[in-house]
Amino acid sequence: MSQHIDELPEDLDGPANEPESARPKRTESVFSGPYRALSLGVILSVGMVAFESLGVATVLPDIARDLDGLGAYGWGLSALMLANIIGTVLAGRTADLRGPWTPSVVGMTVFAAGCALAGAAGSWPLFLAGRFLQGLGVGAVMAMAYTVIGLAYPEHLRARMFALLSSAWTIPSLIGPVLAGTLSDSTTWRAVFLLMLPIVAVAALLALPALRRLERPQGERTATPAEPWWKGPLANSVLLTVGTGVLLQALLLENLILLVVLAVAGAAVAVPALRRVTPEGTLTARAGLGAGVVIRGLLCGVYFGSEAYLPLGLQELRGQSAWAAGLGLSAGAITWVVGSAWQAKRDATPGGRTTSVTLGFAVLLAGVGLITLSILTDALPAWFAVVGWAIGGIGMGVAFNAATTDTLEQTPAERQGEMSGALQLAQTLATGVIAGLGGAALALSEHYDAGTRVALGSLFGFTALLALVGIVLARRLRAPAAAR
Repeated sequence: MSQHIDELPEDLDGPANEPESARPKRTESVFSGPYRALSLGVILSVGMVAFESLGVATVLPDIARDLDGLGAYGWGLSALMLANIIGTVLAGRTADLRGPWTPSVVGMTVFAAGCALAGAAGSWPLFLAGRFLQGLGVGAVMAMAYTVIGLAYPEHLRARMFALLSSAWTIPSLIGPVLAGTLSDSTTWRAVFLLMLPIVAVAALLALPALRRLERPQGERTATPAEPWWKGPLANSVLLTVGTGVLLQALLLENLILLVVLAVAGAAVAVPALRRVTPEGTLTARAGLGAGVVIRGLLCGVYFGSEAYLPLGLQELRGQSAWAAGLGLSAGAITWVVGSAWQAKRDATPGGRTTSVTLGFAVLLAGVGLITLSILTDALPAWFAVVGWAIGGIGMGVAFNAATTDTLEQTPAERQGEMSGALQLAQTLATGVIAGLGGAALALSEHYDAGTRVALGSLFGFTALLALVGIVLARRLRAPAAAR
């Protein structure tokens, strides 16, 4: 695929028609002169999102208790994730038309506004409004990170850059949960959101100048008839968000008839919208791009859906502090980087990516099993949950890196923004839905006096089932040659 950074020499990879074996040995890295500023800026932008994700997940039980939101705990996660859908779709399509600079600027600005609102919130609904704004910004920032890799880096550097994006979670995973837990225990959870504002400012100063020099992607597009606005990406991303939100809210209701009616209505709105904002073949997991999007969704549903309730389980059922519960999130994020780096080194192995995705799902499943035993029973010490999530992180790093690299490698240059947005949409939708289902399980357990243990057991059992589905679908990651 062609380069789109103004400063890059046109012959950096040799003539386009020169055989791979005849090209000079490539010695440049992602931190070589023409890539350095862009790489640092993108990595720091992802690190910014990592601080928010890990920090807020650690202290969310404290926030919910303080703002009387335990009854709708899942919305503390789902509000961000559902808004992420809108931000992701808009950013991806805008990047294809105008380049990644504009959606990045808007995304960072809205993210900062959401952090300020959530940190100042005096009620659970106002806090959720702040989380919604954060989600819009996170969707844009993360979609642009993957778009930039597909557009700006030659093929032999992309796997390395994907691994570095995973490593952007290293410092936040080392200090984010522990710092957030310490701030919450010693001062207030609001300090976590205030801390985000200077980080956003620094990330913007480093990333945006480099993105400004990144040209709009070039490529031939198939002419398509003009569509009415209500069939466009914005309208459908909003419909997907609203439909999913109605479905998740319906699951919190005690009235069974009303629950069923609203759940069906939400699904009827969300499913057609999902079909329109994802590549053809996504809903059927067609081999190639469609399966790649589904696999991303399954991976993130298992990992982030389980992780979202790890701090709550450790605090509510095993009596751990926010600081101690944050260690589990740190362990998973750190070992994710380890798994991603290992996969990057073996990326060129024939058939290696499909095998890596299968292996990653299996290891992730083992991690879910161990945290389930550690949180729900007294058979193991509570700290075994940290070990379990360290195991899960390795599997996630291996599978995530392999699946993302292979999917974007099969994507034409002119569709990189769209596909990056679809992958990020799958991630956020799956995470939001699983978080919402967990919240519904907690609400139902409260309605019927079943207890938190039963609710979390149901959630972890469901994420384990999703991991098994992922193992089965991994072989569909690569489309047959004739179909490409």
